[in-house]
Amino acid sequence: MSLTIPQINAMLANADESEFAALERSLAADTRKGVVRALDRARKRLAAERAERERLAGLYEYERSLAGEGAVIVGLDEVGRGSVAGPLAVGAVVLDEGAVIDGLNDSKQIQPEKRAQIAGEIRKHARCFAVEYVEPAYIDAHGMTASLKRAFAGAIASIEAQGVVPDVVLLDGNPLGVDEREVNVVKGDAKCASIAAASILAKTERDALMREKAAEYPAYGFDENKGYASPGHIEAIRNHGLSDYHRESFCRSFMQETLF
Repeated sequence: MSLTIPQINAMLANADESEFAALERSLAADTRKGVVRALDRARKRLAAERAERERLAGLYEYERSLAGEGAVIVGLDEVGRGSVAGPLAVGAVVLDEGAVIDGLNDSKQIQPEKRAQIAGEIRKHARCFAVEYVEPAYIDAHGMTASLKRAFAGAIASIEAQGVVPDVVLLDGNPLGVDEREVNVVKGDAKCASIAAASILAKTERDALMREKAAEYPAYGFDENKGYASPGHIEAIRNHGLSDYHRESFCRSFMQETLF
């Protein structure tokens, strides 16, 4: 008795490469449209999974090519640079040798629910990690370049305080001169595994902080905008003025517009 199309769909839905190859051979003579479509879906799924494995392997291989085999690597990335409220956050991660964390990518490319799941895996499998904050008052007083240097240096110090001394410090973006071990990688959160991990941790922890701050500053919608200048957030600033959690130096243009 031949298999029904729902049965074939179920078999193909989770088949790995070798299982699919065997099923494809056994179904080669089956010309039913439902079977042809099911095989095509399985081919596309497997191709996408293969591409994702290759992308992920590339993240690990690229950072090893920068640091050398056996080097202890800390990856760092910032979140919140362009926000008009809340802190600048820098994540730092040293990944365990041999650990592969599925889904690593630039945090902006990952849906929030998936990002939280991956962040949990990073915490579980990383050798050590840290998130360093620089508060709005410091950003207003000293500017963004000084704030970035402070946050990156603090994150490195926090990693070393955990007993891990990196051989190479991978920073996302342009040179900052924070550390003599510094290697800069433009768009590093999409190229290096440890920088991607740092990006995800910084993003998830800062977002969680801004959701907490939404209760303290309910007028501004921090739980939704995370401190960025959304239209609703700009309107709230115009209506209520600035809180002490805003970066005054980033909001002057909004406040000036209310004067005319």
